[in-house]
Amino acid sequence: MSAAAPEARPEAVVVHDVVEPVVGLRTRVVTGAVLVVVGLVTVLGWGLGSGSGDATFRFGGGAAVALPDLTVPGVVTPVLLGAVVVALGLWQLARGFRARRTPVLIAVTLFCFVVAFLCWAMSGGDRGGGSLDVVQLLQSTVFLATPLILGAMAGVLGERSGVVNVAIEGQMLTGAFAGALVGSLAGLASGIVGAVVSGMLVGALLAVFAIRYRVNQVILGVVLNAAALGFTGWAYKAVMQTDTARYNSPGVLQRLPVPVLSDVPVIGPLLFDANIVVYVMYVVIIALQVVLFRTRWGLRTRAVGEHPKAAATLGIGVQRVRYTNVVVAGGMAGLAGAYLSIGTIGPFTENMSAGKGFIALAAVIFGRWSPKGALGAALLFGFFNALQTLVGILPTPGLVPSSFLAMLPYLATILAVAGFVGRVRPPAASGEPYP
Repeated sequence: MSAAAPEARPEAVVVHDVVEPVVGLRTRVVTGAVLVVVGLVTVLGWGLGSGSGDATFRFGGGAAVALPDLTVPGVVTPVLLGAVVVALGLWQLARGFRARRTPVLIAVTLFCFVVAFLCWAMSGGDRGGGSLDVVQLLQSTVFLATPLILGAMAGVLGERSGVVNVAIEGQMLTGAFAGALVGSLAGLASGIVGAVVSGMLVGALLAVFAIRYRVNQVILGVVLNAAALGFTGWAYKAVMQTDTARYNSPGVLQRLPVPVLSDVPVIGPLLFDANIVVYVMYVVIIALQVVLFRTRWGLRTRAVGEHPKAAATLGIGVQRVRYTNVVVAGGMAGLAGAYLSIGTIGPFTENMSAGKGFIALAAVIFGRWSPKGALGAALLFGFFNALQTLVGILPTPGLVPSSFLAMLPYLATILAVAGFVGRVRPPAASGEPYP
């Protein structure tokens, strides 16, 4: 009996190593090399290549109370930020960070790279320094990321149930069409309802053909997207353009500032001065995170997405869970479509979604099939898109083509994905029919 005790002690050490592993050698080397390259680009390109002017970050954004401006040197700041990234890369090569530190590593690197890029863009060369309203940039980020976030939530819910929702694009498009049409005929509130219902109908089609008739889910999604594009394009020309004032003039959802909270500097105008769809999006994010990981239904959903046969042996209705979640996910994507039309410009236009459903699907993968991860990925894509629009108005130094500057945020995204995300594993039964 006394000899058994020492044998149990190493076992505890092994469990401790599993809880907090160090990333593998290959991943560590690749990640460290990417960090060093990004850091050198930041130092040499954004730092030493900056103009003589300073960079001023403003924090107004229309809030009742604004923070003071922050002015930093246009050359020194990017050099220091790049040095931080290089140091992180060298540490990663030499020792390696713990795997759980990877999200923090990504956030710090992107922050340093983007801030250095903005300092370079505002340095202005011989024209002096420039300024940027940070709050307006973040507002544009939320504005552009809202449909991506809702679409990504739809993708997470579908794939966690075992159904690949490639039809997010079509659900968005039909939601935008229905929101504008119903909103024109019966009011904006009815337009939101119509958009959600239309997205649920496309989700129901996806569920029936994918679950009952076992059609390949990727091909089915592409077909539904093409069908939605063709139907909305035909209906737009046959109905809306015949009488635009009646069928395609819904108006735009008004902003609803939250008392007191909307006056908080930075946070107020960013999160609490939006229309109803944005507030519903907050509820969807929190509810999906809680339901998936804190409720019995979420446990059943994840079990169905990982091992439907084992879930069925425990009495879980696999098909019922999949049908319900895919239809609900379609409603989320339909709400994203409502934001594209009545939530932003009002009238519907052909191909209004313009690939946003596929970007939302990429956010699902980038976010590792979790609501929090998909939210972060969608915000990242939205931020880079907002940043792209600012490139043309900033006093960038040197004779650099604007198209090249607009490409840089996306290049940073590719580097982040290639260097940090690595291999990802979807739910085991995602895309697999049952039984």
